[in-house]
Amino acid sequence: MSNSLVKNKSFDFAVKVVRTYKHLSKEKKEFVLSKQFLRSGTSVGANIRESQNAQSKADFIHKLSISQKECDETIYWLELLYETDFLDAKRYEELHGEATEILKILRSIIITTKNNMKKNKQLIIHQLITNNSITHNS
Repeated sequence: MSNSLVKNKSFDFAVKVVRTYKHLSKEKKEFVLSKQFLRSGTSVGANIRESQNAQSKADFIHKLSISQKECDETIYWLELLYETDFLDAKRYEELHGEATEILKILRSIIITTKNNMKKNKQLIIHQLITNNSITHNS
């Protein structure tokens, strides 16, 4: 999965989160849970954006890991809002499905990046050992 895909999906999701927050605060007069939902739901995309300017692969993974945690927290708030009758089934299922998809993409990117880092580290170690043995044998 490409980073631009998750960036676009998380932005579209954040727009829906803001619109849902507006609905909850104006129509349902719910301010506490919906504020938590707004904060975590918009943080997902913000941290994905930050990851694009990471200073290292480790920083990239760190930013996406924060985004992953925020996404999981957003799912929690969605479930709570739904179970307490603040969200209807249609809106809940749409948002829950999108958040779950983003969470899976983030997990995949993080795992792939970590695996690639391990492979690169092993390759560098192998090259160092090979170069060192050539130097000693010459």
